Amino acid sequence: MADPWTQAIAAMFEAMRKPLGGAPTRPYDPLALFQTISDATLTAFSDPQQLFAVQAEAAREWGRFWSNVWTLPTEKPRDRRFAAPEWQEDPWYRAIRDAYLLASAQMRRLAAGVGGSGPDKAMIAFLLDGWLNAVSPTNFAMTNPQVVYRTLETGGANLLAGFANLVEDVASGKGIVKRRTDPNAFVKGETIAATPGQVVWQNDLCQLIQYTPTTPDVAAEPLLYVPPLVNRFYMIDLQPKSSLVKWLVDQGRTVFVISWVNPTEAHRDKGVEDYVLSGIVEAAGVMRERTGKAPDLFAFCLGGTLTAIALAYLAAKGRADEVNSATLIGSMVDFADMRDWSAFVHEAHLTALEGHLERQGFIDSVELQQLFAAMRANDLIWSSVVNHYLLDKPAPPSDLLYWFEDGARIPAAFLKSYNRELLLNNALAEPAGFAVGGEAIDLAKITTPVLSIALKDDHVSAWEAVYGGARMMNADFVLGGSGHNAGVINPPAANKHGYWTNDATPVTGAEWLQGAERHDGSWWPWWTGWLDRHGSGERVPARTITGGIEPAPGSYAKAQ
Repeated sequence: MADPWTQAIAAMFEAMRKPLGGAPTRPYDPLALFQTISDATLTAFSDPQQLFAVQAEAAREWGRFWSNVWTLPTEKPRDRRFAAPEWQEDPWYRAIRDAYLLASAQMRRLAAGVGGSGPDKAMIAFLLDGWLNAVSPTNFAMTNPQVVYRTLETGGANLLAGFANLVEDVASGKGIVKRRTDPNAFVKGETIAATPGQVVWQNDLCQLIQYTPTTPDVAAEPLLYVPPLVNRFYMIDLQPKSSLVKWLVDQGRTVFVISWVNPTEAHRDKGVEDYVLSGIVEAAGVMRERTGKAPDLFAFCLGGTLTAIALAYLAAKGRADEVNSATLIGSMVDFADMRDWSAFVHEAHLTALEGHLERQGFIDSVELQQLFAAMRANDLIWSSVVNHYLLDKPAPPSDLLYWFEDGARIPAAFLKSYNRELLLNNALAEPAGFAVGGEAIDLAKITTPVLSIALKDDHVSAWEAVYGGARMMNADFVLGGSGHNAGVINPPAANKHGYWTNDATPVTGAEWLQGAERHDGSWWPWWTGWLDRHGSGERVPARTITGGIEPAPGSYAKAQ
């Protein structure tokens, strides 16, 4: 392994060899950001009396802070950035931590009092959080005790090697902290996405994979997984110990999955309708032909939104019996409450994005990953900054992060329609607000049994918003623990997270949770019980795969 000086010099030469270039278009409007900040600042200073009250309260809080700064608090903040014991036990670092947290709370309180539209308030909160996350004392060598000790231990070699890592990442053209996990730790089809199966059908949008049975008989109704477009399907087929696909197969289920193509410029005109009809509806038809049974669909995030549209389309066509049931996981259909994400559903940003899409025909996977990382900056950006640029720690292997970084593009036509009609106009919340294949989409007319599963700490699809959508579709509802991705990958053997159930359907999610019963462990067995209750109860001999095109996970999942 090269010494830090050699590594740094090599990285700088590589960066000079590949100079950075500015993109001709951006997927957002920088001027709108500045305008939002300017308007918020003017609003904050337009009411001197309120501003004085805020300043007076801040002065009182700082007075209490300095009076107690050397007193050991009884509780430490629940913030993973300050997990090292020095942040609690050393008075110097504890004072730095508490001062930062107090100032952050005061600034967030001030920003919350600024008026403006929902998207503008969300954008101010997003920008403020981004800045506060960036200036955390954990991100600087002189104010992070772990970095200080590491620097003394290595004589500064960690900082030099970390600088080389930074230069290398910037030169890659993918932005900073591209190495959240070891990119060579897994091989698709061998150590990840490795459950045995075959691609049995494909078109220009997707491949359909059927998995090899492991039990002598199986439930009559087959399962079809509909993934989102942002990442590859195999979040549900990571390592064998955490693979939902393997677990379902071992439970005696016939499992199929849709693997979306990674779009190129040639797919620029593929819209929501194409993915619903040529993807979900057509794949379900192939499954019925192969198994003789209407499938149970299950879907995640955006895949669940598309599945709900497909169910409404089939109901409008009088073909609801083509699907036996549907389970939507972390999926929104009512976008009235998008929380932080509403910051990007803004006229100026949508217009800028549409110009960007028109130029290249799709949004790139790196741009999508950067957006998702920005929404969870402490976990997906700043922790990597500390580990790779300050501590010079190697990126640990993580199957979930490997999957996260294996992103996919989204066609221009799809994203334009999705952003304008579904997000901005919330068309699915209105009867006949959206149309597919000439049919008005009315979610209230879905007759297929639907289960909606939300995740309690979901940062993408707030669980209360998912609950509101479930009521719109008259769906059953269960709440799982943990977040958007980790809450789905919850094998029973791990006995983690827990879940909540409640047969009542009050108006708000808060009321639902108040009356809900908490259960330990994974929601997976509860879900298969729900499938049993909505199935025929029939068992059939395990279905041997015939007419395979290529082994799972298929060429679409492997294509870059």
